[in-house]
Amino acid sequence: MACRRCFEAGLLQRCAPVLPHPIRSQVVLVGQAPGRLEQETRLPFSGRAGRELFRWLKTAGLGDEEEARAAVYLTSITKCFPGPARSGSGDRRPTSAEIELCQPHLADQLELLDPWLLIAVGQMAISRFLGDHAMDELIGHVYLPSAEELPLEAPVPLGVRPLVLPLPHPSGASRWLNHEGHRTQLATALNRLRRLLDELPVPI
Repeated sequence: MACRRCFEAGLLQRCAPVLPHPIRSQVVLVGQAPGRLEQETRLPFSGRAGRELFRWLKTAGLGDEEEARAAVYLTSITKCFPGPARSGSGDRRPTSAEIELCQPHLADQLELLDPWLLIAVGQMAISRFLGDHAMDELIGHVYLPSAEELPLEAPVPLGVRPLVLPLPHPSGASRWLNHEGHRTQLATALNRLRRLLDELPVPI
């Protein structure tokens, strides 16, 4: 919470790290970065995109927002609001320098939690865990830590973690879900998520 690395490097005008409730969960969800509202509430996914995300998680069987927050550790690639996009639409994408300065925080979170399932939300988080591939190729599938796809009916290898399930970004600024086929992919992904949650080594 006291981190000022990006401010001291001249990358941000204000550092206000956003962290979730300190829960220990087998499921970690990683987004891109907090938004303007999250900068004030200091609560992940508390804005409009968050409301959409929690609708998705409810579809996957995680209950309402309060239940989902109690079951899933919600974090992001960078922890501070990067500012508005120059285009005026949406938020600015964190720079590679900001990502590098914040990377140790995410690494520490993942080391402490050692999750069984990691939900990567949006292109930036997906690229961090699965490499640079188009979301069209990835949404609706589940991957091993090696980025190898886990077939639908294949058993989860013992001791292999975390599985990675990619989701698109729930922000209204994203146009990916405007395509009907992509909405079908999202529905498939949420169905896969529901099945994985049923297979958790320790039920939520």
